[in-house]
Amino acid sequence: MASSYLAALVWIALALSILMAGAWAVQQRTGNSGWVDTIWTFSVGLVGACGALWPLEGTAPNARQWLVTALVTVWSLRLGAHIAVRTSHISDDPRYAAFAREWGTAAPRRMFMFLQQQALGSIPLVFAIFVAAQFPHPGLRLQDYLGAMILAVGICGEALADGQLKQFRQDPDHQGQVCDAGLWRWSRHPNYFFQWLGWLAYPVIAISPDHPIGWASLLAPAFMYWILVHVTGVPPLEAQMLRSRGTRYRDYQARTSVFFPLPPRVRASKGEPT
Repeated sequence: MASSYLAALVWIALALSILMAGAWAVQQRTGNSGWVDTIWTFSVGLVGACGALWPLEGTAPNARQWLVTALVTVWSLRLGAHIAVRTSHISDDPRYAAFAREWGTAAPRRMFMFLQQQALGSIPLVFAIFVAAQFPHPGLRLQDYLGAMILAVGICGEALADGQLKQFRQDPDHQGQVCDAGLWRWSRHPNYFFQWLGWLAYPVIAISPDHPIGWASLLAPAFMYWILVHVTGVPPLEAQMLRSRGTRYRDYQARTSVFFPLPPRVRASKGEPT
């Protein structure tokens, strides 16, 4: 059994590496680094779905494997399509463009290495999907339905946040302003929060006393939190917003939680929302 898990882990790593090399080739050819996130999302979904259906003991996929496959597929198609539509309307992603300016003439090489690091960092995500799907008992349990509900909430919450931001930006009166409507009043990055929340589904499905390797699935939400809050999510996006919105965004930062949805903070002196 251990050798089968190791073989799956090697296969996951190799597949992600090849697919992110393809993302680099697309980015270099088009000059639009927004396609990187599109390809990453579809890549995690594809490799995750294949891992979920992996015939670990040579038997046909059971109900849990099909459930986990459906969950990761829906997540991937929803988010990937959203990013693809957004990317088709821009010339470049400002976060990656800032990296390219910083890297200078070494940008192509540095981008390739950066995307290979993304592939490496995505292994815990796909492995969490794999160990959740490969729980040793074929019948569905309450945990499985709870995990599905968590991912459904994550997908719906992220879609709602994306829709609210899109609607805000489409209003000409909001040109140059900061979106603080709906979920964005409670968190500066509600789409990231709900994306992270969805990854809690796999530990809920995987962790059990008779499935010790299921604890490895906790690496998925831990890694996703780290990457969103400390690496490629919040930091470069907030730097871009400060450059483009200035004082308005600093005021927004002062009153709004960075990640977890919380009631807006108020001024101590006036007792009014800032």
